[in-house]
Amino acid sequence: MTILILGGNGQVGFELQRSLAPLGEVIAPDRRSLDLGDPAAVVRALDRWQPTRIVNAAAWTAVDAAENEREAAFRLNAELPAQLADYCASHGGQLIHYSSDYVYPGDGKQAWQETSATGPLSAYGESKLAGDEAVMASGAEALVFRTSWVYSARGGNFMKTMLRLAREREALNIVGDQIGAPTPARLIAEVTLLALRQSLPSGLYHLAPRGETSWHGFAQAIFRQARAAGEPLKVDPERVAAIPTSDYPTPATRPLNSRLALARLEQALGITLPGWESQLALTLAEWREINGSR
Repeated sequence: MTILILGGNGQVGFELQRSLAPLGEVIAPDRRSLDLGDPAAVVRALDRWQPTRIVNAAAWTAVDAAENEREAAFRLNAELPAQLADYCASHGGQLIHYSSDYVYPGDGKQAWQETSATGPLSAYGESKLAGDEAVMASGAEALVFRTSWVYSARGGNFMKTMLRLAREREALNIVGDQIGAPTPARLIAEVTLLALRQSLPSGLYHLAPRGETSWHGFAQAIFRQARAAGEPLKVDPERVAAIPTSDYPTPATRPLNSRLALARLEQALGITLPGWESQLALTLAEWREINGSR
């Protein structure tokens, strides 16, 4: 079996390379060896490697920049998945694709179901939805995992930004009215491996930890757990103020409700997904090991 991982240098791609290695030969080209923005280059790569499974962790993730760079965002988030799905449909391969809570309208307080009506609030969300729809309409054997608030011990993400700021400042203002579940890249990769080993039926699934919090609550948990582990932080978790989204304007509108219902995936795999706080503890421990913290 030949597994082609796209976006292998990203947070999710790095974890996928580790998790999926036991399944077969893993090919994970970097940006220098494969320009995913060039459709012809992708065709040549697929013809060369002839993968039996394609795991697409590549994406345009600059949410605000997508408002002014729609063409580039749609190339990576919509056209590329469509191209990969068409290849799998015609060659009998399988595609695993990752999507986002940003495809939903972000209102209310109920967790979104896989069957919920979509309604992206941003160009980024529109591009991710277009990719999902192209994959699901292709006729290919495909798994589409929608996830939320991805972070890891590597790369650029909210957890690492908060840890940096916590060493510099005594107080912070963090958005407190956007609700979701912080999802470690490692969990995404582990569930992907389990899904492939159990031959999860093609379709759309939500993949995130159990529970919910705000960005403010996530920041406080990061600071409390890091302090308890011995990290020298200036910030007092109790001096982290919660502010409304309206006080932190951005070019792209963020969804206030990023809750994802998890029952479909849990029932299909026969598992109970872990809580977000225990996953934060594991990710913090890995971050401390990487950075030589004591």
